[in-house]
Amino acid sequence: MFTYNNLKGHLRTILHHKKLVRSLCFRCGLYKQGIMHDWSKYSPSEFIKGVWYYQGGVRSANYGEIKEKGYSTAWLHHKGRNKHHFEYWIDYSKKDGSLIGAPMPVKYVVEMFCDRVAASKNYNPKTYTDGMPLAYYEKNKAHYTIDPESRALLEKLLKMLKAKGEDYTFRYIRKRVLKNQGIAVIKYNLPFSDIFMNRL
Repeated sequence: MFTYNNLKGHLRTILHHKKLVRSLCFRCGLYKQGIMHDWSKYSPSEFIKGVWYYQGGVRSANYGEIKEKGYSTAWLHHKGRNKHHFEYWIDYSKKDGSLIGAPMPVKYVVEMFCDRVAASKNYNPKTYTDGMPLAYYEKNKAHYTIDPESRALLEKLLKMLKAKGEDYTFRYIRKRVLKNQGIAVIKYNLPFSDIFMNRL
């Protein structure tokens, strides 16, 4: 239902999620991805449905649309425009024409990891633990069509987060995962204004 409370609640959920992802991406040195994450959620195709099917901030509005229609037009729009979702990379195999997960660039696997951590924090603000993103992943992973190497990296990072915490995991991402890919990793934990004022 399109009400003022739904509008306010959905917008608050989006803004908080984007803030969490931005913070996590910045810790990895992925500033552009942190800033641009989920911009499509402001498009009419996604935003209007998000308000209409708002779930009170306890889970994604997509679930409400799926429950009513059996599918979510907002999600179909979203996954086709955001490269940090493995669903964006599903394609036909040149071998036999079956659907497979194409290899994801590492920077998008890292953003997917940040997205999953942020979603767990966003929907479980009082009970969040570093094991929640892994638990949610393991609950659903049997249904995922994802490139094996991308899957392996995502699982490694989720397990590392649970076992060793955020500081260790994000340091590993910066120094081992992204640096090995030739991705420039800039100093993090700088004031937001410094990023735009070129005071790096």
